[in-house]
Amino acid sequence: MKAFRLEELEAERAANDGAYLQFLRERNMSVGLYALDAGSIDPQQPHRQDEVYLVVSGRAAITVGQETQSVARGSVVYVPAGVPHKFHHISEDLRVMVVFSPPES
Repeated sequence: MKAFRLEELEAERAANDGAYLQFLRERNMSVGLYALDAGSIDPQQPHRQDEVYLVVSGRAAITVGQETQSVARGSVVYVPAGVPHKFHHISEDLRVMVVFSPPES
């Protein structure tokens, strides 16, 4: 078993001065913590993997393809591989658990 604590992951991510911390990588998936502060711009590009976002804190909107949805703690969003997507209108610091399948390369 591998178990993680969100507070420790956030501290490690912040200590490495990055918006993204991959903390688990297995044969069929990878998992990371993505952070965007209020008012920031999401720089990500479409990925070659399917992904699922679980918002653990914060508030924003996300656009996936042509659809836009408000997200907050507890929101879960699926993004198919290759589809453009971005978080925007980030009104509260956003922390998102990201699951990639297959693993992010």
